[in-house]
Order: sequence, then C-alpha cells, then structure tokens
Amino acid sequence: MAYRSGGPKVLAIVLAGGEGKRLMPLTADRAKPAVPFGGIYRLVDFALSNVVNSGYLKVVVLTQYKSHSLDRHVTKTWRMSTMLGNYVAPIPAQQRIDKSWYQGSADAIFQSLNTITDEKPDIVVVVGADHVYRMDFSQMVDQHIESGAGVTVAAIRQPIDMSDQFGVIEVADDDHTRISAFREKPTDPAGLPDSPDEILASMGNYVFSADALIEAVTKDSTLEGSKHDMGGDIVPALVEQRAAYTYDFQKNVIPGGTERDMGYWRDVGTMDSYFDAHMDLVSIHPVFNLYNYDWPIYTSHGPYPPAKFVHGSHGRFGEALNSAVSPGVVISGARVNGSVISPDVRVHSYTEVDSSVILDGVEIGRHCAIQRAVIDKNVVVPDGAKIGFDREHDLERGFSVTESGITVVGKGQTVVA
Repeated sequence: MAYRSGGPKVLAIVLAGGEGKRLMPLTADRAKPAVPFGGIYRLVDFALSNVVNSGYLKVVVLTQYKSHSLDRHVTKTWRMSTMLGNYVAPIPAQQRIDKSWYQGSADAIFQSLNTITDEKPDIVVVVGADHVYRMDFSQMVDQHIESGAGVTVAAIRQPIDMSDQFGVIEVADDDHTRISAFREKPTDPAGLPDSPDEILASMGNYVFSADALIEAVTKDSTLEGSKHDMGGDIVPALVEQRAAYTYDFQKNVIPGGTERDMGYWRDVGTMDSYFDAHMDLVSIHPVFNLYNYDWPIYTSHGPYPPAKFVHGSHGRFGEALNSAVSPGVVISGARVNGSVISPDVRVHSYTEVDSSVILDGVEIGRHCAIQRAVIDKNVVVPDGAKIGFDREHDLERGFSVTESGITVVGKGQTVVA
C-alpha cells in the first residue's frame, strides 16, 4: 500500500485471469495478459507500470487461465523492495472458499479477500490486465475520496456501434459524475446528449472504498443467477445504492504526455485491435508514445545484444523503415517496413516484411514476402514463402485470417511455402 503524506492506504489488484478467446491463436498457449506486445512488453506490463508509476507499490495479480508464462514473467520482472514492504505478487486461483475456480472477476476478488483483510487498506484500486494506455490512478483516487463514492469507474468515450463490447455508463441528470445506470454490452444504447454517436464506456478500471468492495463481493457470492462479474454485477449493485460515480479518463494528465496521446486507450481484445494498436506504435508521430521516459512502461526482455542490420550492396540491403526493432534482431539483406519486430528474430536476404508483427524467436528465410501478418513465437518461415497475400492459401495452411485480412500464424506452427 502507498502512503501519500498521511493519505489513504491503497492496495492494487490486477485482474489477470482472462482467457482471451478472441485473441486466438495467440492465447492458445498463454493467458491474455501474457500476450507479447510492442516488441519487448507483455500486455500486463502496461497495467502494472501505471499502478507503480501512480505510487502504489503493493500489488496482487490474480491469475488463472494458462498462467505459467504470466506468473513467470511477473515473478522475474516485477520485484519490489522487500525492505520497504513493497511487492507485486501473482496469486493463482487458490480454492480458498470451495473447490471451484474463479467464476468471474468479482468471484476472483471474493476468493482472494485475504489479500485485502491482511493489508487493511482504505482504498482498493482494481484494474484489468489487457489494455494499452497510460493512467495516473492517484488522480482518480483523489476524486473518489472527495466524492465519497463506494466505487468510481474510469470511463472513456467510444463509438456507439462498439457498445456491445463494453459496459456502458449512463449518468444522472442532476450530477454528471454519478452513475444512474450501468449496462453490460448493450445492443440498444442511447447516445450521449452532446454526442449522439458516442457512448460512455467503462475501461474496466475501478477505485473502491475497501469496505464497500468487501461488502459487495461477499453479498454477490450468495446471489443465485449472478455471473459474479465486476461490471455486470458489482457496479450495478452500487449504482442501486447511489454510490457509483464515474471518472473521466480524458482529464487524466500524465507527466511527459502530449496532446496527441492524451486519453489514448486500446482494448486489444481482438486480433484486429491488437494489430491496429501495433500500427499506432510505428507511425511517424505515434498516437501512443513509448518514448515517454517520465512515465515509463517497465518490463524485462532478456540478455539480448543490440539489433543488427547487415549487407549493403549487390541488391542486399538490411534496413527497417517506420518500424520498431527489438534487441537481438538481425536483419540480413532484407527490408522491413511499418512493422514491429520482437527480440531474437532473424530476417534473411531478399525478404520483405511489411505492416506486420513478428514475435520472439521467429526466423524468416530468403526471398520471402510477408504483409499484414502476426507471426507468433518460434515460427520458421522457409525460403520463398508468402504470407498475407492469398487468403485461401493462408487458410489452407492452417493459419487464421481475420475479417479485415490480418493473417495470424500460431506459436511454433509449421509454415510451408
């Protein structure tokens, strides 16, 4: 918990048990928060960096689905000063209450209430583990305390046609910060009064008064028919008590932030949104700036040497333009454009990679052509192979292809030319 000049005691809980079915095949062998992102990161690094940068240094990460690589990453990377009593602790489903696994996000907290009762915080910050953004949670905590709310929900405007992907917030007429209704993924939302084409969406980030959270998840655990979900059950229960308020993410100010990336938030819950978020990183003036050293995104990417670009004659030019290239990469007589290349990747001569995301340990042979593709770890692409040019051929080879035409090659999958 963080002590801010005699301020409230704050415990952070990161909900990282998501299965991530819509990110298949990237989640076939790992939890969604463990999915690599941006070359050297995992998705969970963004939530943890935001919490830590906000000054909250006692953090529990609740894991469940295929959590080995996630637990390993958190344990190896996120080490706090034990002298100061700080920690980031991954906690798998413990079956402390009964023999069942987590039945939902609220049930995950209910089954892990010992983490709250042991620390005795005043405030509990609860965040999801699979979004890309920067946020200073201390500003949201300050508003929460001032309002006297039981729960404060971080909110962001989104297009109305995406309402079925979010919890949608409606605010009271007499107080635009108090939530009058919270509807989980509605198909018939009303647009905002000042912008009929937009809705106010929950970001899946909450600030609770500790007593209100404990009472809410404990009561919810006894309710038949409850899905035991934070957005679907806990927040609506507090809305009925007139104790739920909203926090406008757009007004959150980050040190080193720019007007361009202020309010940036990506829910990378689908392959298309995952791909699009990567393309945001490699634009000339990135919409999301990884180079903000005043609010760093922390991670650990292993003992790799610097990236290397070799060959510069006889038609063999090793180069990468408008791209993010990680340590350990060797681009040998190949051309990479508009792409994100993760550690320990090899791209061989006369190959072109365009608008793609290449994850760790991939080896791409000579005379290959790859466009609008996501290639998971440890794939070997043989000489002369083409990926992303012929949808039917990609499907025949067992790859996934999204509606927008992004070809996805699974982890360790065999590629034939």
